[in-house]
Amino acid sequence: MNKTTRKVAYYHLPGLFEFYELYRVFLPIYREHREFFYDWCDIGSIYGAPEDCIWGGGRTSFGNQSPEKVLELVQEYDISARLTFSNSLLRAEHLSDRKCNELCTLFGRNEDKKNGVIIHSDLLLDYLKKNYQSFYFVSSTTKVITDFEKFQNEVNRDDFQYVVPDFRLNKEFDKLNNLSEKQKDKVEFLCNECCSPDCKVRKLCYENVSRKNLGENCPEHHCTSLDDGVGYSFSRAMTNPTFISINDIKNIYLPMGFSNFKIEGRGLGSALILEFLLYYMTKPEYQINLREKIYLDNMLDLF
Repeated sequence: MNKTTRKVAYYHLPGLFEFYELYRVFLPIYREHREFFYDWCDIGSIYGAPEDCIWGGGRTSFGNQSPEKVLELVQEYDISARLTFSNSLLRAEHLSDRKCNELCTLFGRNEDKKNGVIIHSDLLLDYLKKNYQSFYFVSSTTKVITDFEKFQNEVNRDDFQYVVPDFRLNKEFDKLNNLSEKQKDKVEFLCNECCSPDCKVRKLCYENVSRKNLGENCPEHHCTSLDDGVGYSFSRAMTNPTFISINDIKNIYLPMGFSNFKIEGRGLGSALILEFLLYYMTKPEYQINLREKIYLDNMLDLF
């Protein structure tokens, strides 16, 4: 993720464990056919967590790929891996979890490119800083910081290399433009959220996921933004006033000095993740070529 004088959009992609099979096919194409893809963007990281990971948050993960294979893949393509450890309800007794500590030991060995942790809990942050010093840290959007001054205070914390604001701050252009260059380099926008900007229970939604990951018996949280039975829809996300399009990135955010953009989708299907890769990274005239190469891999189940 080295910066150059020409601003590059770095995408932080979902599904480190969850969509291993998709990236196993996509990344060789990305390396071998750069002409398919916009020259103003690159992959900043791939993030996620395996299933049954109590430090996990944001989404209940279903990724069951071997952590060793996942690490081998991102190392082969020189991509930063981010562990999504954004559980907001962790207590001291959870810090000794064997599986999560083994993941930190494994991903903390990466010598070629520093890996990161997306984090909510300050308790976990202090533990990781003490015990796994090779990671960089990303302040999670699950904190639901909608007040700009509080967001700015979060950006100013030395603990974090990146901060993902609540999506409702995406279009606060006057305030965003007043940030310093150092602050702008730390901001990572969530581009494709489908949740309504008027949602009042977003934090409760994330807390429900945290409880599930801890194995607590809790009622299902029903999203009032997506209560029509359709669930996530990319076309609907595009109509969200907070949606960040590729034209927004090229014509507004990059010229303003921002370069980091998060694509959500860990809880979705691989076919929809492919649509995100097509829309955000692939030139229109080559989208059919990418689709064909992906579909020709008979081992990849997109549906």
